[in-house]
Amino acid sequence: MLSTSLNTKLQSALTSREARLIRRRLPSPTSSTSSSSDLIDFTSNDYLSLSSSPTLRARFLSKLAASPDILGSGGSRLLVNGVAHSALEERLKTFFGAESALLFNSGFDANVGFFACIPQAGDVVVYDEHIHASVHDGMRASRASSSLYPFAHNDVNALLQVLLLVRRERPNASVFVAVESLYSMDGTFAPLTEMVDVIAGVGGEVHLVVDEAHATGIYGPLGRGRVAELGLEDKVLARLHTFGKALAATGAVVLTSTLIRDYLLNYARSLIYTTSLSNANIIAADCSFDLLEDGTASSLANTLLALSTHFTRTLSTHLAHIPPSLLSLPQSLLSYPSLSLSPHTYPKNTSPPSPIIPLLTPHPRPLAAALRALGMNARPITWPTVPKGQDRVRVCLHAGNTVGEVERLVGGVVRWAEEAMAMALVQEEGEEMHDQVEAKEKEEGERRGREGEKEQGMVASKL
Repeated sequence: MLSTSLNTKLQSALTSREARLIRRRLPSPTSSTSSSSDLIDFTSNDYLSLSSSPTLRARFLSKLAASPDILGSGGSRLLVNGVAHSALEERLKTFFGAESALLFNSGFDANVGFFACIPQAGDVVVYDEHIHASVHDGMRASRASSSLYPFAHNDVNALLQVLLLVRRERPNASVFVAVESLYSMDGTFAPLTEMVDVIAGVGGEVHLVVDEAHATGIYGPLGRGRVAELGLEDKVLARLHTFGKALAATGAVVLTSTLIRDYLLNYARSLIYTTSLSNANIIAADCSFDLLEDGTASSLANTLLALSTHFTRTLSTHLAHIPPSLLSLPQSLLSYPSLSLSPHTYPKNTSPPSPIIPLLTPHPRPLAAALRALGMNARPITWPTVPKGQDRVRVCLHAGNTVGEVERLVGGVVRWAEEAMAMALVQEEGEEMHDQVEAKEKEEGERRGREGEKEQGMVASKL
């Protein structure tokens, strides 16, 4: 039994979140595949729809049947280094063209492990203000926890100013710059090429670390990510790729130097003190990389990016008459050069289409509820997941969505906005009418008061 004091504190915290409409709850149980659900999936990170791929399923079951090791993993990698685990690391090292590769149970574990142990005493971590929570947890646990410097999201000049400040204050420190290639809540891309140029211009020991969790499988040659797409592999100290989003598997890999890999094996607590991924998990991830290497994923990615471009273009046109204070797309999304181009031919140094499209609105829950009533699942996102005042419905598109489904989503979003505008107008007219009635009643009351005073005066004069 929990103590009365602890119960009271925990319940008070939850009640506070309930009152502020930010209490988190699990959604209703549903299938992870859109084909098995009653709702059209516009919320999961299954960008390439591989979780419902018959090809991937058949390949996985075949490899599973042929594998000598299936269940469990035996313990930590430092106790049992599974044959399948070691083989997958070798494969990923080759596939990504990295010096070494190290598996983690999740992207969260990888970020926490890396940032908690690699920055040394006296070092500095500079990070994008929208960096993932796992990086924050790692930085706070590190020996550089007192030397953390944020910079404005994707602002190259802000990054430059912070780096110059750090160089003046800590000229001999090693500096780590933490960014994501594709940000999960905003759908924005880090300007990696420009950041690399800034880092080179500042000089000294500055290391770029890139989280490719939401770009893996979609961008770059055979889905190798944005760093590979831009040819920046030798400019980045470490890359993180995850398997649980576009690849429909589980786990993550850190691509880095042999020395850093060895250091992580000795100091990364999120790797050392946990049971490693099961053999079945490793087999599943291996099958997903089969589909990357044979070009299947690239074909699906092209379909996905075409859908994203169609959705953004169509919705932006229909939002022309909707007040931005009610509903809008981010300006960063509308300013992408790729909006005026084919999704397959965007220039190398411009931002490509993104499968993550935030619908900015101060009313994310009513919009999400309206879409759900129409058979579409897109989730509301509020503080503390995103900054205050930046509430949104986060739309995630998938290669398995159809053009018809995407246009249905546009129609549902626009219909909700128009109905909200109509309701606001009715309310405004009602308030105006109420004000007019109140004014007339006040005027009538004042008139009667004046007449009453006049009558009293006449009576008094007769007396």
